[in-house]
Amino acid sequence: MTQPFPFSAIVGQEEMKLAIILTAIDQSIGGVLVFGDRGTGKSTAVRALAALLPPITAVVGCPVNSPDKESMPDWVKLDSFDTAEKQTPVVDLPLGVSEDRVTGALDIEKALTKGEKAFEPGLLASANRGFLYIDEVNLLEDHIVDLLLDVAQSGENLVEREGLSIRHPARFVLVGSGNPEEGELRPQLLDRFGLSLDVGSPKDIDTRIEVIRRRDAYENDYNAFMKLWTAEDATIRDQIVTARKQLALLAVTDDVLRDVAELCLALGSDGLRGELTLLKAARAYAAWLCAKEITRDHVKTVAPMALRHRLRRDPLDDAGSTARVDRVLEDVLN
Repeated sequence: MTQPFPFSAIVGQEEMKLAIILTAIDQSIGGVLVFGDRGTGKSTAVRALAALLPPITAVVGCPVNSPDKESMPDWVKLDSFDTAEKQTPVVDLPLGVSEDRVTGALDIEKALTKGEKAFEPGLLASANRGFLYIDEVNLLEDHIVDLLLDVAQSGENLVEREGLSIRHPARFVLVGSGNPEEGELRPQLLDRFGLSLDVGSPKDIDTRIEVIRRRDAYENDYNAFMKLWTAEDATIRDQIVTARKQLALLAVTDDVLRDVAELCLALGSDGLRGELTLLKAARAYAAWLCAKEITRDHVKTVAPMALRHRLRRDPLDDAGSTARVDRVLEDVLN
C-alpha cells in the first residue's frame, strides 16, 4: 500500500511544519488550523503527521484506545486485556458525514441478527488519544460543528438514542484545513484551535522546481524516494520524543509570563486562552530546540501562529492579522 508523502520531504511551508511539530510535542496546545489556496500542501502535511507520532500503548481491540483495563468503558467487552503499542490514530472526518458516523450508534447488524442492543463506535472513539483531521473545515455542517464543540469542551462523547445511553472518552487534537475563499469558520470553532496559519504557493522558481521534482520522484521512483525520506521522518520522530521529555524540565520565568501577558493585552485578544496557548507553544518550541529555558525569542517566534486568529476585528485597521501581530510584537517585545 502506498504511504502518504513524507513530512520531511515537503518543500518550504516552514511555519506550517513547525506548528504541526509543536502540536505533536504538546497535544494540549489544542491543534492546528491551516488556511490557504488549493495545492499548497495543507492536506499533504496533515496526512504525513501519522508517521511523525510516537506510538501509544493501548488495550488490544479496544475501540477507544484505552491505555489499560481500568480506563476502558464498561460497554466494551473483550476476552483479554493485553496491551500493545500501536500507531497514534489520525482519523479523517469527511464532509457530509452523518452524526451517527461521528458519535457512534446502535449496531444494526447485531440488533437484526441477534436481537442484541449493542453500540457501534464512531469516529470520535477511533480518534481518542490521537488526532482528528477535518479537510475543508469551514464547510462543515452546523450540527456537526456543535457536536464537536461539545465533545472538545468535555473530553467525553455521550450518545443517547434508540434506548442506548453510552459514554466514552474522546480526547483528541483537532486539525483542520480549508480555503478561506469558500467561507469563514464559525468563531466558536475557530477558538478551539490552538495554532492558526495561512499558507500560500511559493513565489520563487527554484522552490517550485524542487516541489515538482520531489513529487515526480514520489510518483515514479516510489521505493527509492521513500527509503530516503522515511529515514528523515524517523529523525524528526526521535526529536519529538526527546522534546516531550524536555517539556517538564523547562521552568517558566516571571519575565516570560510578563511578556506573554503584555503581548496578549496589547493585541486585545479575548479571554486568557491566548496567553495559555502562547505559553505552551513557546515551551514546546524551546523543547524542540533543546533549549535550557524559555526565552523571549521563543515567544516571538510562535506568537503569530498562536494569536493571529484571536484578534478582534478592527474596522479602522485594514492590515491583516499577521501584520497586526508583527507590529505589536515590535512595539511590546522590541
